[in-house]
Amino acid sequence: MVTPGALRVLFLLLLLLWASGMENSEILEQPRNVCLGLINEGNYESFYLENTAGCFTKCRQSGNEPCDLKNLQRYWLKYEFHLVENQMGIVNTSFLKAVVQSVSTNISEDLFFSLTPSQVPRPVTEKEHEPPDRVRLPRSLFESLQDSSSVVRLAITLLDIGPGNLFKGPELSLEDSSSVLNNRVVGLSLGNISVSRLAEPLEITFSHQRPPSNMTFSCVFWDVTKGSTGDWSSTGCSTELSAKRTVCRCDHLTFFALLLRPILDRATVQALVRISQAGCGASMIFLAFTVVLYAALRFYRQRFKSEDAPKVHVALSISLFLLNLAFFINVGHGRERSDATCWARGAIFHYFLLCTFTWMGLEAFHLYLLVIKVFNTYFGHYFLKLSLVGWGLPALIVIGTGSANSYGHYAIRDKKNMATLELCWFREKTAVSALYVTVHGYFLITCLFSAVVLGLVAWKIFTLSTATAGKEQGPNWKGVLTVLGLSSLVGVTWWLAILTPLGRSTIYVFALFNSLQGVFIFCWFAVLYFPSRTAVSSSSGTARIDQTFRL
Repeated sequence: MVTPGALRVLFLLLLLLWASGMENSEILEQPRNVCLGLINEGNYESFYLENTAGCFTKCRQSGNEPCDLKNLQRYWLKYEFHLVENQMGIVNTSFLKAVVQSVSTNISEDLFFSLTPSQVPRPVTEKEHEPPDRVRLPRSLFESLQDSSSVVRLAITLLDIGPGNLFKGPELSLEDSSSVLNNRVVGLSLGNISVSRLAEPLEITFSHQRPPSNMTFSCVFWDVTKGSTGDWSSTGCSTELSAKRTVCRCDHLTFFALLLRPILDRATVQALVRISQAGCGASMIFLAFTVVLYAALRFYRQRFKSEDAPKVHVALSISLFLLNLAFFINVGHGRERSDATCWARGAIFHYFLLCTFTWMGLEAFHLYLLVIKVFNTYFGHYFLKLSLVGWGLPALIVIGTGSANSYGHYAIRDKKNMATLELCWFREKTAVSALYVTVHGYFLITCLFSAVVLGLVAWKIFTLSTATAGKEQGPNWKGVLTVLGLSSLVGVTWWLAILTPLGRSTIYVFALFNSLQGVFIFCWFAVLYFPSRTAVSSSSGTARIDQTFRL
């Protein structure tokens, strides 16, 4: 028979065994938490380095591995101090190449070291062309330390930070608007000696292939004081770009990298949206003035009712006004949760965009009939037929596109596939062909037709004015202004989109001038139908073109 005392002893033994099992389980689980950055902290033997380096891959944004980025990054930052304070030599692993070298502060020339990714950094001469990746440390850097020491220890490291979130920073991890070129970081350190505000900057040369047209390079360093975990910063660094290499000049020692940054990162997209909204708002005001002015002219001028040209201008103004309004609704409301509502918003925006393209093409067609063909150009119910094309053809295209369920959520993304702007447009990836056919292809057709017509009209304006002016010399400013006015009607500002792959500046130019198209249309409309007496009585070729276009 078991006594109560024996039961108590047995129960106590069970508790001890359970507690021992918990401790053992914690010990067994410890290695799986290495990416919290505490287990290997301060340990830099080969085993600990390899163990911690596994976090470069494990700590991904979408991964399940628990990671403390701040602790892990601090581990690698302190490793350079460990190299300087505890050893002189070489480290050569798959993820880390490092060298520690004693340098006299009384050197007579600059120091150059190779930074070839597959090799340990080594001293090279200034005239040595290979390797293309190198660092130049100015002589003045070491001379400034002569008062404190005659010899200093220099650590140079090449660290492969892998595809994870380590040394990506809050901006890269959250918005993902940039990437570290080749995931390679260059570390320069003199141990506990702080070096900053150098009179002569150090130089790091990174070799690379020509970047894509929508990307740019920028030199950065790891700033431990930025944010809660540290982040990349360009303060104190300059960037010198060339086709196959970039030279970074910085005034301090730390970890450096070359960022491959999309031109349309989040900050750029937001700036472009603000510019477009301001321009579109101004255009909507002036487009409304254009419609009001047309209504007033119809009331006060009976002959004005029978003229087709102002009707075409007003139809373009209305379609552009509604396009700007749809743009405000689409961009201003952000991501639409309802698929049906987003489908409708995308379809409406697509419709008014096609209407705008169509009416710009019809402006070019009308200009062709009046100025180029001239004879046998009478069409019964002319404006009604133009309206059927201008409003009906886009409707047919939108109905066909919508029946294929092409509209939905769309996002403008950067290089690492993170959304910088979300709106209702064509569905991502699933409607690419519809986007290229019904938007890019449609725009290209109207653009080419309008360009040909505008070129012919400009040629006729300048040749006719030259013939009538006789021997008079000087620039034909009236002809230039006439061509500019006609350009606003046929959508020359949209043609600037062709130049956007050239760089960020052309994107800003396109956003600014294209959003102000409505202002240009109003100015041309007002000048065209309120001419000065000089323009009316003039017999120049340009004046004849103006009179013809008012018919």
